[in-house]
Amino acid sequence: MSAARPLTTTLRNVAAITALPLLLASCGYGSDAKSDEKKVAAEGAKLSADTVRLGYFPNLTHATALVGDEEGIIQKELGGTQLKVATFNAGPSEIEALNAGSIDIGFIGPSPSINGYTKSKGKNLRIISGSASGGVKLVVNPEKIKTLDDVKGKRIATPQLGNTQDVAFLNWISEKGWKVDAQSGKGDVSVLRTDNKITPDAYKTGSIDGAWVPEPTASKLVAEGGKVLLDESTLWPDNKFVITNIIVSQKFLTEHPDVVEAVLRGSVNTNKWINANPDKAKASANAKLEELTGKPLGAKVIDGAWPSIRFTDDPLASTLRAQADHAVEAGLLEKPDLDGIYDLKALNKILKAAGSAEVSDAGLGVK
Repeated sequence: MSAARPLTTTLRNVAAITALPLLLASCGYGSDAKSDEKKVAAEGAKLSADTVRLGYFPNLTHATALVGDEEGIIQKELGGTQLKVATFNAGPSEIEALNAGSIDIGFIGPSPSINGYTKSKGKNLRIISGSASGGVKLVVNPEKIKTLDDVKGKRIATPQLGNTQDVAFLNWISEKGWKVDAQSGKGDVSVLRTDNKITPDAYKTGSIDGAWVPEPTASKLVAEGGKVLLDESTLWPDNKFVITNIIVSQKFLTEHPDVVEAVLRGSVNTNKWINANPDKAKASANAKLEELTGKPLGAKVIDGAWPSIRFTDDPLASTLRAQADHAVEAGLLEKPDLDGIYDLKALNKILKAAGSAEVSDAGLGVK
């Protein structure tokens, strides 16, 4: 196994700041304080924009956004500037919304971040922070697959051709010495691109033998009798790899840096609160999911999923570079120029003021 392992990408042909509060508790963060937070926000000073439009996915790897929205933590930092939220089911649609000016800032995975940046020749977005690491697993039917070598010859689902998990799985297959055509998914393993919403049903009917998927889909499969055969984090140095970034429209960043900084403070504060209060944060994320989707995750699913996700402000930039390399090696991406994809100045300002270590852009930051 190589030192820096899989996950990510984008593909040619897929459409697609002030200091932290010393004590978050003293700011009233948490479920019991939501109404107070919104009252404070309404009375606060307005920043340079009347509103900021934030996009994210209704899934657990975007829990920083879920909790920050649910608990009013992000809105508190914005004061009188109103937070408006839009949710998306896939990265390409969120990138389209960013390009169209329908959202200003978004929580999104590394693959669409790279794709959006390279397709616009570096003109439409910047990555301004990390949000989460991990939360991706290979879950299999234990009756058919008992060891990693047993994956050969089986039908394994990934969410989408060229998406982050698809590239990770193709890279893992390659390192096993097996051959698969990346476009068709045919070869020593049958790679079946399947929407996460229907993957559990495909597993139940026997249409697939397993899946390389993010949470909570992985734990939904476990709830149906599946077994976790591999946690992708074990393939990466220090068990860390980026699964969710925060991106911003370059136009919005230029025109409203104070608003961007406020959202970043909200994200940093939210991650600190999540890590200090994991059970409350888990309940908060599930409450927001229920509001957004009409149904909360069952206890078995969310309890299985939550511990595998790490909430971090570090964008883990070196792993994004590795993910792009994996996509190139799979033939799904022409070698990209990622210089300037990161602008971590505001984030590092916030972290430094809080007495926390600054984070690296791995040489891919704005000059």
